[in-house]
Amino acid sequence: MAVTLLALLAVQEGVANAQAAQSVAAAPDSHALYSYSEVMVPMRDGVRLQTVIMVPRNATGALPILLRRTPYGVPAKPYTEMPEQLSALAADGYILVVQNLRGRFKSEGTFSLAEDTRIDPGKGTIETRDGWDTVDWLVKNVPGNNGRVGIYGVSYDGYTAAATLLGPHPALKAVSEQASPVDQWMNDDHHRYGALRLSYTLEYAVLEEAEKSANSHFKFDKWDSYDWYLSAGPLSSINDTYLHGKIGFWNENLAHPDYDAFWKQRAWIDAVNSATVPNLNVAGFWDQEDPWGPWQIFKRSARSDPDGRNLMVAGPWFHGAWRGNVSKLGEMPLGENTGQTFRREIEAPYFAYWLHGKGQKPDWAAKIFETGSNVWRTYKAWPPAAKATDLYLHADGSLSFVAPGPNEKNAHHDYVSDPANPVPYRARPISPTYPDGDWRRWESADQRFVDHRPDVLSFVTAPLASDVTVAGEVSAELFASTSGSDSDFVVKLIDVFPDDAQSPPWAEDVGPEPGKFAQSPNGYQLPIAMEVRRGRYLASFEHPSALKPDQPLKWAVPLRDRDHVFRAGHRIMVQVQSSWFPLIDRNPQTFVPNINTAKAADFVAARQRIYTTPTMPSRIVLPVIEPAK
Repeated sequence: MAVTLLALLAVQEGVANAQAAQSVAAAPDSHALYSYSEVMVPMRDGVRLQTVIMVPRNATGALPILLRRTPYGVPAKPYTEMPEQLSALAADGYILVVQNLRGRFKSEGTFSLAEDTRIDPGKGTIETRDGWDTVDWLVKNVPGNNGRVGIYGVSYDGYTAAATLLGPHPALKAVSEQASPVDQWMNDDHHRYGALRLSYTLEYAVLEEAEKSANSHFKFDKWDSYDWYLSAGPLSSINDTYLHGKIGFWNENLAHPDYDAFWKQRAWIDAVNSATVPNLNVAGFWDQEDPWGPWQIFKRSARSDPDGRNLMVAGPWFHGAWRGNVSKLGEMPLGENTGQTFRREIEAPYFAYWLHGKGQKPDWAAKIFETGSNVWRTYKAWPPAAKATDLYLHADGSLSFVAPGPNEKNAHHDYVSDPANPVPYRARPISPTYPDGDWRRWESADQRFVDHRPDVLSFVTAPLASDVTVAGEVSAELFASTSGSDSDFVVKLIDVFPDDAQSPPWAEDVGPEPGKFAQSPNGYQLPIAMEVRRGRYLASFEHPSALKPDQPLKWAVPLRDRDHVFRAGHRIMVQVQSSWFPLIDRNPQTFVPNINTAKAADFVAARQRIYTTPTMPSRIVLPVIEPAK
């Protein structure tokens, strides 16, 4: 295989490129399902990228190429057993190609998290260009390919797939970006509307930039990372004590706290305005890293999609969970293996149609697993027709579809937010983000662990008399004030299960096994949507400004697209708090020009006030699907 690749390269691209594309073939393995070659593929600037090519041993005709481009490393040998996440795709027959991005592992060049997404006007990003060059080389140099290429991937690999949309090669016939970030200041991995995602940004930057040929894990010297981040103090001290300025992406985040030119040049989504190539967008409603990007790509591509090639799939998944087996959400059974359904019934037929010419073109725009009812829905358009319905917070701690009345004209709820005792974002002790641990599933975790903290307000409905079906964009509108000059407000929309949601899985005279009592949906507070807004950016993302102490303001809190049924007998809850640590960095609650250089003395306790009056009605806006008559 290696000799053939080099020979073809010499004929088609010239001797210079042939010398540049060194190839290494793996030793034959009688149990291998694929032949294996490792090639250094040249880019237009001369940089060569480490690329693994695997061709099915049982191939009988020309096959399409399925490409994945990654910073995480390539397979070291061919598959002897088909990974379950690829089995449905592989059954149709593909030449599998995996490539390390420039500057990672054996790939030449320099790797930079920030530079990878910087837009070059008219040319896309570096991954747009490297993707084009890779596709061009593959179709010209890999024997037995049918001239059609598909690209897919999750997270960073999803971004490299999505970047090809900005300038697709003619041979690129199908894209599936899965959980791709699109604007790292506005949302997704590293910020939420400018609020820094502290623990993830630090630990991911170390993972990717500490070493060229490895994925490195930050070494904590405390068991509970909540304790570590709290004891680390202001953000500037992390560099002083631990990183010593060696992690470029961390430095760039600290140097650019606002939505300035640095971030805008990397908001590559702004270049997407049409469906340039068929694209299967995939999102998880409980994606703890990139829940926002796929929806933005789908909506921007839908601006011009006359052929219906732009598709959206979403489900009950944490980040990338659809590549595995998912039959539960928190402690709630889903009734099926949703990841397997996606791979067999959606992803594989999609690529088979566009790359093999088999099957039927999808006749839907969105296919969504609707939680609560736990059924798949197909939509001709997204969002579907729905009625914007207000769910109001009230003086007595209740939540209802009835607006505050005259007896609530002065109603408000107060609490004290203290940066020295921030609300944890999940139950402590909090494990590191990497290696894999509790991080992946925290967004579906039971919220009872903070329900009675004095700095967390809870509003709840009576048990619902009938189902409430929500499909589309959810949002919150708080009227709030702070005694400080800066502040955060976090809003959580929660589905509260009844105490008798499931019969106890034990006999009446025998109690649960130790540790099993909490593993039940009974009384479970399942988060449906959660988000934070930072006060300094209410008026402008580009130019932060101080809040006037104790002055009520309207806080618009987007809660993204959802498809969920709050079942009869359940209750709907809204929680409001002002810290979410160490997921989100602590707001000092004193305005400083650069929040990332705040000093210890700037961190002060503040009295927070949520208004629930007829003239300042704090509320959640739900896109309710009315029942068929």
